[in-house]
Amino acid sequence: MKIYTKTGDKGETSLFGGGRVTKNHARVEAYGTIDELNAALGLALSAGPCEPIDEWLREVQGHLFHLGSDLATPLDSKSDWLARIEQSQVSWLEDSIDRMTAELEPLRNFILPGGTLVAAQLHLARTICRRAERRIVTLQETAETNALALIYINRLSDWLFTLARYENAKAGEAEQKWSLQS
Repeated sequence: MKIYTKTGDKGETSLFGGGRVTKNHARVEAYGTIDELNAALGLALSAGPCEPIDEWLREVQGHLFHLGSDLATPLDSKSDWLARIEQSQVSWLEDSIDRMTAELEPLRNFILPGGTLVAAQLHLARTICRRAERRIVTLQETAETNALALIYINRLSDWLFTLARYENAKAGEAEQKWSLQS
């Protein structure tokens, strides 16, 4: 199978559920940003996070493939192979946030993104996640989507923030507090 199809040479792409749209269509922007986020998590993984963060990142990468296919497919498309985000994946994030938070110092200040290389990459992934959230909101202005897609991505940005803090704590790296004098 060839990797190139030449079907996108005029600025259009096919959707999973059928039909073609321009490559700057709100749907493509949404799932393309999810792909970018997944790559950012792969970068964080390659930097060697503390255990069990590597397992958790792989779990979320799988979720993001579900989310990407969910966003790439119009809601009214029917298919046996289509994966959509489910409540169990949102709950997984929430439970994980709660477990990590129980082990962290309470947050009393704004903190600056950074710390270990992995934590800094997770903070960058969080900002990509927030952009993905904005792209999903834009898509929802013109198309019906799985409501859990927006809930999941909103929760994921919280998870990534908490995960960056958790990585720093596991690595013994102090958080840099923001102050007006900074």
